[in-house]
Amino acid sequence: MRKIFTSAVAILFSCSVFLLHGCLKDSILHTYTYTFYKPVYRTAAEVRANIKSNTAQPVERPGKIFVKGNYIFLNEVDKGIHIIDNSNPAQPQNVTFINIPGNVDIAVKGNTLYADLYTDLVAIDITNPKNVVLKKIVEGVFPDRYYYGFRRDSLSVIASWEKRDTTVSEKMDMGGWAKNAEVFMSFSMDAGGKVASASPYGVGGSMARFTIVNERLYTVGNSDLQVFNISNTVDPVYSNKKNMGWGIETIYPFLNRLFVGSQTGMFIYSLCNPDNPVQDGQFNHVRSCDPVIADDNYAYVTLRSGSACAGFNNELDILKLNGLGNPTLVKVYSMTNPHGLSKDGNTLFLCDGTSGLKIYDAEDVSNLKLIKRIETIETSDVITLGGVALVVAKDGLYQYDYSDLNNIRFLSKITIAK
Repeated sequence: MRKIFTSAVAILFSCSVFLLHGCLKDSILHTYTYTFYKPVYRTAAEVRANIKSNTAQPVERPGKIFVKGNYIFLNEVDKGIHIIDNSNPAQPQNVTFINIPGNVDIAVKGNTLYADLYTDLVAIDITNPKNVVLKKIVEGVFPDRYYYGFRRDSLSVIASWEKRDTTVSEKMDMGGWAKNAEVFMSFSMDAGGKVASASPYGVGGSMARFTIVNERLYTVGNSDLQVFNISNTVDPVYSNKKNMGWGIETIYPFLNRLFVGSQTGMFIYSLCNPDNPVQDGQFNHVRSCDPVIADDNYAYVTLRSGSACAGFNNELDILKLNGLGNPTLVKVYSMTNPHGLSKDGNTLFLCDGTSGLKIYDAEDVSNLKLIKRIETIETSDVITLGGVALVVAKDGLYQYDYSDLNNIRFLSKITIAK
């Protein structure tokens, strides 16, 4: 399922080798050119003091998206959260930025935003989005969020990265050589939910790994489902952890159930006891990344290749829920490289990677009818709300008015900074 995805800050590693013949037949001169990123450390106290409303920043690496009221909360992968005033979807305003190193996931209940800071959970009061306030940190609850090769302790946090370019020449024996560069590798976890716009919980995309049901926050890691009691929204309390195997990727709430996507299938968990979710259904598929959404009768699952999931299938699977306990496959639709998806009534929105955004009439799930395909954008996730579709694409955040399906209109774009 939507996967753990590995997000590595680009290691642009180019190597030029010049062979210079000299007196020594068994030696050559190597010239290496490296472009790499060096971690910049800050103390934990400095990082926490900067979790506040700072000057708006350009969008560079957009990740998860969450909508609450008139505001869009857009994750900047491993850096923090953009707050965008979307009172007028035709003219969204990037108003402020919350610095949260290591952040990849978001959820909101009422006026409290929950986010990950590497291994920690943070709760932030967003009553005034232009002056947010850090309320609580729950430490060490996301052990999967680690980084290789760098010092990691309770006093230091990687707060940012410095781009470094260097060229070195070195005489080496012909028998072999190796050169090590300081390189950043961070494991980010990608990832939905659609609820009424009046809900205090807001709306997350289908790639989400955080979700809220009533007074509980549920999060998934590579193998675990974790539960936090948020009856006091600004004081989240760790409640329980359930092991679910491996390759867990996304989480989606519906009808007092959690639909959990993994690399090998979809799992359904009952929330009769909200602190102790119990599995009561599953559907297995070949290994592949797997975001999922659901409605009263069906679950919609996308499988894709070319990712850390090591799968080769690119398709949309539609499953009949059969009372939620025993889902069965109804239809498979071939796709290019499907990612996130969303549904509003009988209209299905699907992000198909380089094939753009596809919008279907899904009244008959056995015969989806393509209403429109927006081919000019490379898409990854979508949220539909009140006749407006918010689409995360490779080059920006797009918004489309689909209130008239016969005249779907482009509204606006927040461009990714180069």
